[in-house]
Amino acid sequence: MKILSFNPCLEAETNRLCIGRAPDRGDLEAIRNADAVILPQGCKKELYFMARENCPNVFPNYDAFYGYPGKTGQIELFERTGVAFPHSVIFPDVASFRRSWQGPPVPLPCVFKFSWGGEGKFVFFLESHEDFLHCMEKAETWEEKGLRGFLFQEYVPTGGRSLRVVVMGRHIYSYWRVQQGKEKFYTNLSKGASIDRDSYPELQQKGGNAVRLFSCKTGINLAGLDFLFDVDSEKPVPLFLEINYYFRYRGLGTPDTYFKLLEEAVLDWLETLT
Repeated sequence: MKILSFNPCLEAETNRLCIGRAPDRGDLEAIRNADAVILPQGCKKELYFMARENCPNVFPNYDAFYGYPGKTGQIELFERTGVAFPHSVIFPDVASFRRSWQGPPVPLPCVFKFSWGGEGKFVFFLESHEDFLHCMEKAETWEEKGLRGFLFQEYVPTGGRSLRVVVMGRHIYSYWRVQQGKEKFYTNLSKGASIDRDSYPELQQKGGNAVRLFSCKTGINLAGLDFLFDVDSEKPVPLFLEINYYFRYRGLGTPDTYFKLLEEAVLDWLETLT
């Protein structure tokens, strides 16, 4: 089997780099001559589709990433696959919102998210009409810069924790991100949350099972998926929150740990092709 790798951390029979440049004829020829192509995490759209359209086997599978872009696209994917997620209303732009609404389409308190960004930077907790107006002003400003799309989402009380479930090939890893104050809204590590790998193993198992089924439906095989569990529910179910295709290694350990797990996932994937 001829294996081509564009991932600088995973060596194969043939290796190429496509960093800081557009894919070229040499890349296309190498892809067409390969039986399997390994792409880097965060692969650009041009290289991904060049590989996808010219080689039968490509890792990772980013069909959902590019088919359902941004946070608004992920809500559409959740709806299509029939998974559980917090009630959400999406809008492509401010004009479409104002044609039907004058206030939040989800009861306060609720969550406002722009379609782009990560680490909670473009996510806001709305408690008042003033908070709502502030976010709409931000939306107008971003549209002037060419960035469109946002959503309103039901607020789910979580006790200050969210579950991250990482899928790497056939392997599943999970851990909690926990804030010290249960009343705190953000559970991102960048906003002070800590990692807890041991608590509520039964809920972690539920999240892992949800990701396995979701992966079968969508083909997603390299991503970090975030879940919420409603602390007020007697039988909480994992609520899909977001898909992170550019997830960081911190919750899995060191960079070396991440690359080892990634290598195992890719080797397992290659074995399924033989």
